[in-house]
Amino acid sequence: MIYRSRAPLRISFCGGGTDVSPYFEERGGVVLNATINKYAYCSLAPRGDEEIQVQSLDYDVVAKYDRREEPQYGGDLDLVKAVINKVGAPSGLNLFMHSDAPPGSGLGSSSTVVVALLGLFRHWLRKPMTDYELAELAYQVERIDLGIEGGMQDQYAATFGGFNFIEFNRDAVIVNPLRIDPATLNELEYHLLLCYTGRTRRSANILRTQIEGYVTRKADVVAGLDALKETTILLKNALLLGKLDEFGALLHQAWQHKKKLAKNITDSYIDELYDTARRHGALGGKISGAGGGGFLLLYCQFDRRHIVAEKLEEAGGQMVEFGFERHGLQTWSYGQPEGHKQ
Repeated sequence: MIYRSRAPLRISFCGGGTDVSPYFEERGGVVLNATINKYAYCSLAPRGDEEIQVQSLDYDVVAKYDRREEPQYGGDLDLVKAVINKVGAPSGLNLFMHSDAPPGSGLGSSSTVVVALLGLFRHWLRKPMTDYELAELAYQVERIDLGIEGGMQDQYAATFGGFNFIEFNRDAVIVNPLRIDPATLNELEYHLLLCYTGRTRRSANILRTQIEGYVTRKADVVAGLDALKETTILLKNALLLGKLDEFGALLHQAWQHKKKLAKNITDSYIDELYDTARRHGALGGKISGAGGGGFLLLYCQFDRRHIVAEKLEEAGGQMVEFGFERHGLQTWSYGQPEGHKQ
């Protein structure tokens, strides 16, 4: 029997950074995001021995170790080892995984892989775990067990899927699915461009600067986070009301606020791409994720969209086709049931 899972990557429109501790615990955070038709995939095949074999297509690496031994961290497959260590495995297994976007792309790929892995084990071991519990467990694995700095939005976006306005507080996370008119979603998709900058980045370094700025009460960082939270609510309202040009203009405001959080969120190359897009018909946009590289999301005037795409490619960007994905984590099995004999 083969067990499989896939979880969608996401684009974040606004609020990223307010979901990072300790800001959301002290002041509350909100994020507006949507999942897209790019995924993290995992496949699992139980073995008849104690060996765990993990193959990652993204890192081009294979790891093997004994299930009964404590996993050794310090490599590219730490996320996988931490998940297996957290949930346990009754036997050896073969695990194969890959993602439609590279780690460090700003689309939440690392957290999405953790969600896909946890969903895979939930399905295989028939664990009674709600989606909220699974997303929280994914956060614990990545942020607490492994100590990787970051926010909470990616785990919940990948688990629940769709367009969500997510609230983060000290005591709870609340995922609010948005009921958006289908015509509005089609129109929004038609106006958006996703441009790969050609570079990945280590989000933990950027977030560390942001966290230090907030903890020391640096005025620009605190004001930037508060403004992002307010703009997220305005963006959500504009989307629900179908005011898409207003939505695009608010994206530009959000990007100005986000750049206040840490100096390494942008650089001269990202600024050049963004300014090029604005000169040729983009109303607004932002780097998806923590910043520093990855994907540039842009809202364009519909009759200038093709021109913006052409100019960005001339400047070194790579256009990536995408669509919205309304489903979150999905798991299934295929083949003969375990123990079946012909």
